[in-house]
Amino acid sequence: MNHPTATKADVDLKTGRPNSHRIPPEANILLVLIGIALIFELLGWVFVGQSFLMNPQRLTIMILQVAVIGIISVGVTQVIITGGIDLSSGSVVGMTAMISASFAQSSTWARALYPGLTDMPFFVPIAVGILIGLLAGYINGQLIARTKIPPFIATLGMMVTARGISKWYTKGQPVSGLTEQFTFIGTGIWPVVVFLLVAIIFHIALRYTRYGKFTYAIGANVQAARVSGINVEKHLIKVYAIAGMLAGLAGIVTAARAQTAQAGMGVMYELDAIAAAVIGGTSLAGGAGRITGTVIGTIILGVMTSGFTFLRVDAYYQEIIKGMIIVAAVVADVYRQKKRAKR
Repeated sequence: MNHPTATKADVDLKTGRPNSHRIPPEANILLVLIGIALIFELLGWVFVGQSFLMNPQRLTIMILQVAVIGIISVGVTQVIITGGIDLSSGSVVGMTAMISASFAQSSTWARALYPGLTDMPFFVPIAVGILIGLLAGYINGQLIARTKIPPFIATLGMMVTARGISKWYTKGQPVSGLTEQFTFIGTGIWPVVVFLLVAIIFHIALRYTRYGKFTYAIGANVQAARVSGINVEKHLIKVYAIAGMLAGLAGIVTAARAQTAQAGMGVMYELDAIAAAVIGGTSLAGGAGRITGTVIGTIILGVMTSGFTFLRVDAYYQEIIKGMIIVAAVVADVYRQKKRAKR
C-alpha cells in the first residue's frame, strides 16, 4: 500500500510533515460539505417545505450522532496514513462498552454483573475501557509489526474476536443500571467535547511532533523510513495501540450515552470511520491525510445521514448512496495519486 511518490507530494523530506506551501486539501473538502448542506436545504424546501439548516435541534442531534464515529476515525486516520487499515474498531467499541459498563453499575441494580464492585468512581470504568481498547490495538500492532501479516487480516481477526468476547462476556445479555456519574459523559454536548479534544490533540501530534513525522514517513515510503533510522515496527505498534485506545474511548461514550451496553454496539462503525477518513482526504496509499480533513469528513457523513432522514429517504437507499459516495471518494484518491505520479 506504500507509494514512494506520496513523499514528494505530501511530505517534506526534511521534516516529514505535509508541505505547507500547497493549498490545504481541507479547503476543497469544506466546499464539498457546504455544497451538500445547501443541496439538502434546497431539497428540503422543495419536498418537505422546511429548512434543513435552520433547525438547531436537528443539527445538534446530527453532531451528537457523529461524535462517536469521529473519535474512532481519528485513530483510523493515523493507521491509514501509515499505509495500514483497521477493521476491528467497531467490534472494539462493542467489547469496551460491555466491559466498562460492567464496572459502572449501581448498587440499586439487582442484576449487577459484579455485586461487590458497584458504585465505583466514574474514572474506574473509563480507565478499564481505555485499557481494554489499548490492549486490543496493541495486539493488532504486534501481529502486524512482528509477524508481518497484512493489516487487513490481523484487524479482521481482532474484529471477529472482539465481537465474540462482547457476546460471551454476559452471554448476550445487556449491561444496565449504570451510575449517573458514568452516564454523565454521554449527556448533553459532552460526546462532542470529547471528540473535539481528541481531534485537537492528535492534529497537534501529527503536525508538530516526531510521532507525526514518523507516521507520515512510514506511510510515504516504509523502506526509506527504516533506512533513515525510524524503528518502523515499534512505531506501528504505537499507532495501532492508539487507534485501539480511541475505539475504547468511543465504546465508553457509546455506553454512557445509551445508559446501557449491548454486544451489538458498534456494528459497522469501522466502515463509517474509514469512510470519514477517506472522504476527508486521507489516502489509502498511505503518507497523506490530516485530522482536520477527517473531522470535516465525519461531519459530511452526519449531514448526509441527517439529510436523508429529513427527506424521508428509505434506509436501504441511504446505504446504497453512502456506498456510492465512499467508492467515489476512493476513485478520487486514485486519481490524485496518478496526478502526483506524473508530476
